[in-house]
Amino acid sequence: MSATEKELRIQLAACYRIFAHLGWDELIFNHITVKIPETDHHFLINPYGLHYSEVTASNLIKVDINGQQLDDSPYRPNPAGMVIHSAVHAAREDVICIGHLHTDAGSVVACQQEGLRTDNFYSVLLHKQVAYHDFEGLTVVAGEKERLVNSLGTKNFLILRNHGILTCGRSIPEMFSNLWILQRACEIQVAADSSGRPLIPIADDIADKSFELLSIQTAGAPSGALEFSAMQRIVDRIDSSYRDL
Repeated sequence: MSATEKELRIQLAACYRIFAHLGWDELIFNHITVKIPETDHHFLINPYGLHYSEVTASNLIKVDINGQQLDDSPYRPNPAGMVIHSAVHAAREDVICIGHLHTDAGSVVACQQEGLRTDNFYSVLLHKQVAYHDFEGLTVVAGEKERLVNSLGTKNFLILRNHGILTCGRSIPEMFSNLWILQRACEIQVAADSSGRPLIPIADDIADKSFELLSIQTAGAPSGALEFSAMQRIVDRIDSSYRDL
């Protein structure tokens, strides 16, 4: 195992613990993957059957782009996870990490005909950056891969209609940051809708310059690095067993 893979295993295991801490886990379901550089599209995924709070650096499963398991783990990857993640990892060389959620807020927005509106602080940051994929049932059929990839295109935010939300990143922290923003945007939209009160629209010219304003806020720092490190410190204080190799 290379030093790079060891580092990615620890960081990905931390990401699973962060998701559990935030309440983003779904029993034993859903998945986060990270591609291992300098390999033939090998990537790491959680053992199907373990809760996110049980994931460690050592029990993550290594698979190839065709879903073939490359280790002797007694666990297997989630079939739906393999369809979604192998499709995106194969098509997008720029994508290192992919996260997928079925949170209440994300699933509600995924079920709404209009999808995510750009009328709150977080959703406007995603103006023109969110793609949509129509529901085809449980995602376990390989034939859906091409359509899913076409739906995503070059974007890093995907709402799977009637299903949930997904984000990509050039690193684990970037994927986490993207998913947190999308999740917050969905939470606020659902909460605002539940108020039953008229909402204030955001003008197109403001929405159009949101990406530029966000770049000023981040001041050139790697996307998600500060946020992920802060959350990793929290899970370290709670239980650092995820670092086990």
